Amino acid sequence: MKILLIHTHYQQEGGEDSVFQQEYSLLAKDNNIQKISFQNKKGLKGLFQFLFSIWNIFAAIEVRRKIKSFQPDIVHLHNWHYATGPLIIRTIKKNNIPLIITLHNYRLICPSAILMHKGQIYTKSIKTYFPLQAIKDKVYRDSYLQTFWLAFIVWFHKILGTWNMPQKYIVLTEFAKKLFTESYIGIDKDRFIIKPNFSENPSLGYTSVKSDFLFIGRICEEKGIKCLLEAFKKVHYTIKIGGDGPLVNEVILAGKEHPNIQYLGKLEKTLVVYYMQNSSILVFPSICYEGMPMTIIEALALGTPVLASNLGAMPSMIEDQFNGLLFETNNPKDLVKKLKEWESISSEKKREFYLNSRDSYLNKYTPEINKKILLNIYSNSIK
Repeated sequence: MKILLIHTHYQQEGGEDSVFQQEYSLLAKDNNIQKISFQNKKGLKGLFQFLFSIWNIFAAIEVRRKIKSFQPDIVHLHNWHYATGPLIIRTIKKNNIPLIITLHNYRLICPSAILMHKGQIYTKSIKTYFPLQAIKDKVYRDSYLQTFWLAFIVWFHKILGTWNMPQKYIVLTEFAKKLFTESYIGIDKDRFIIKPNFSENPSLGYTSVKSDFLFIGRICEEKGIKCLLEAFKKVHYTIKIGGDGPLVNEVILAGKEHPNIQYLGKLEKTLVVYYMQNSSILVFPSICYEGMPMTIIEALALGTPVLASNLGAMPSMIEDQFNGLLFETNNPKDLVKKLKEWESISSEKKREFYLNSRDSYLNKYTPEINKKILLNIYSNSIK
């Protein structure tokens, strides 16, 4: 099978970029596969990319050339925003090549992309013909103009029928599928198919004692860092925090006032694995509708349970009292309650959590399982 992968990289590398590279490496082992990558720019170049993303003829020409030279059986598009633009979808369709698109976020149904604005879940655009309220609220980069232009690009291609051209849309959870199918984007329900992310199967080292709580991720409002800090200021349990982001100074300040809050800095991958494997439980207090957090999958792969907010994708990944615990989203009091509950669990019972976490990974998130699902999607779309 000849497979062409297409992706637009963000200015700062994130989860979508990692998933794209993971899937490329996974498929390249025994398939004829090529890729085209675009890069979002900053400054004036980035502005022109954004403005012309509504009808990016240059990206379309590049994709057309690649299709002509490679003659793929199927094309799989990850991110089109904004250096690429939706025109390449029409280009692929015009060349009669089956197209799969992975929806890593919610940009098609809201300009915010993450369904969050000013620290709150934002769903005002989902069932509207055109997201006027989102424009008024400046949900994209806190800008009227940029929010309008992104909303107009999506709406314009909705009117043209662009979004109904792909054979299938891959979504990561049943929760995401429900949001898209109940929205006003107008994509046929049978075009959505669920395929989770995956993580490489790690080498498990010997750990005699798993202790302390751990947070790994971007240190920002939507990841629930304020809720996390407020909760740990009220307990004596140690929380180790690894990552970087706009609220890092709040973490450092909290650590000076509360010694149980320990900031590890931005960690290399090997150190992330080390801390995950040696932590009693990973705390994932996100207050936004996550796609499918790689951090949770990586923790489960290492046999580390997760204490997660009961929101969006998390309940589909974490079964309360099985491979972790769930707490009420953005509720520090409930988080404190769950912290105490976890500390009260016996070592023997915690071992069951560790084994269940590892089994969750082996049953759902391995490369082998993911590859089988992905190739099945491709084969069914080519027929």
